[in-house]
Formats: sequence, C-alpha cells, structure tokens
Amino acid sequence: MTSSTLATGIRAHGLARAFGAVHAVRAMDFVAEPGEVTALIGPNGSGKTTLLLMLASLLRPDAGTIDICGHDPTTDTAQVRALLGWMPDTLGMWESLTAREILLTVARLYGIGPAAARQRTADLLDTVKLGDLADTPARAFSRGQQQRLSLARALVNDPLVLLLDEPASGLDPGARIELRVLLRRLATEGRTVVVSSHVLADLDEMADRAVFVADGRTVRMQTLAEAGAQARTFVVRALDPTTLDVALARAGRPLHAPADHRPGDRVIIVENDSDAAHVLRALVADGVAVTEFGPATGTWEQTYLSMQEAQ
Repeated sequence: MTSSTLATGIRAHGLARAFGAVHAVRAMDFVAEPGEVTALIGPNGSGKTTLLLMLASLLRPDAGTIDICGHDPTTDTAQVRALLGWMPDTLGMWESLTAREILLTVARLYGIGPAAARQRTADLLDTVKLGDLADTPARAFSRGQQQRLSLARALVNDPLVLLLDEPASGLDPGARIELRVLLRRLATEGRTVVVSSHVLADLDEMADRAVFVADGRTVRMQTLAEAGAQARTFVVRALDPTTLDVALARAGRPLHAPADHRPGDRVIIVENDSDAAHVLRALVADGVAVTEFGPATGTWEQTYLSMQEAQ
C-alpha cells in the first residue's frame, strides 16, 4: 500500500441498514484517522455493532458509502478484509480447538506460510498473555481469556485497520490496562483503531477522537482537544470546607449537588481547561488548602451526559 492510500483511514457517509421493519442504522457518518484510536460511543440499540459489521464488510449497507484505506468493502471485499482486523464482542468460533490451533488456522486462511504462522501465533499468544494456555481448548477459557484470544485472532494478519467491539468486556483491571497500552502502540504505528465500548473510563485513557451515535444516527464527532474545550463539572475538596465555600462564593462559582457526590465534595462548572486553571489559582491565592481539584467525569462521559441532558 502507498502512503497516500494508508492516509485515508476510514470514511463512511450516509449509512443506513434495516432488518425488516427495524431500522438499526438510519443516517450515520463515520471518520477514523490512521495513527489514532477512535471511540464509538452510544447506548444499547444505537446501531454501533451494525455500523462495525458494515465497516468490516460483513454486512452490506442499504444506503451510503464506505471507504477503507481507498477501498469500498461492498465491491473490494477481499482487499478490505486483507487490511482489517475484526474483533466481535464474543469469540464465537471453534471452541473445541486450542488457542494455538485457532490462531494457526486463521493464519493459514490469510495465506501465511506454516513457519511464519507458527512464529506469528507464538508472538501473539505472548502479546495477549495466553502463552501458558496455548494448548488449552477455547471452551475452557473464561470470558476475559476468550476476549484476549479474540484480540489475538484479530491481529493475525497484522492489520492496518482494527475494529474492536467491546474489547474490554470481561477483562480484569490489569488486562484492561494492558489492552489500552497495546491499542495506543498500534495507533502510534500508524494503524487506524476503532473501539466500541461502554467503559468510557477506558476510552478516556486511549481515544484521540470519538463518534457519538444514538437511534441509528451520528449525533456528534469530537476530537480530544474539542472535548477538553467544553464546559464540564469539576470536583473541589479542601482541608476546610467552610473556607472553600466562602472562596467559591467570592469567585462567583455556584455549587452543584449531583446525586452521586461524596460528603465534602464541592462540584462546580468550568468553561474549559483555561477556566479551570484560573479557578485553581484564585482558590490558592485566597488561602484555600485545596486537596483535590479535577474533572468530576471523564472527557467522553461529559459529552455523553451533555447529549443525554439535551434530549
């Protein structure tokens, strides 16, 4: 592939797909850039998985266009699949085979020679921390182990575009951290990485941009810089809450009381990162012994909650 081809990443416009009378996707646009992790965010039933299936060439759209690194998956299916790594939300194949056998079989399906397939399989099993379970049947795996095997399977062909549907589901905290590090590394290598997840805290740690969908439609596309420039809630705590209250009132910062706040929390609205820095400087200058000052919600969660409130 030429550098100009790789630079296109994913472009989709006006996508629609119905299943009988059910319109899973009504009007979706989607952009994912190479060298970035793009988050796909939306409630259950919003059309995220249907969108991913269309991008993966596994489902033909009723309307709209898709471009994957310069190829249309509806007409250049073989070329697109050679570029793609696809991880569904369940492993869903060959549970009687061992982890090693599954990866070797997938490698051969991609036309990888026997020696290269064995090396690739060994490397991937180590990457996803399944080396000790290489010869264990997949049916004996826990949900988290199945997810790690599914990720390894998606990486067999060294894909330029990676589509992941709920990759952190069932993973323990350590494995989730390892997943974030791996996906960031893959993006740094110039790959286009798309992650659909309900775990917005994980997406905060890895995503460069997000596409928000609801009711089968794209409702917002946002970069990390754009998300950081929006108004958001901040939590402030201090050694002396009374002094803090006085200083916040003097600074003209009304308090908010969300239902899930902790005793001692003071929740305020800041307009952007620059405004947050101004508030903190003012509190310190006013003699407040600040012990905590930071966003009450994650970056993408704030956008998601703002969209929910606007409905």
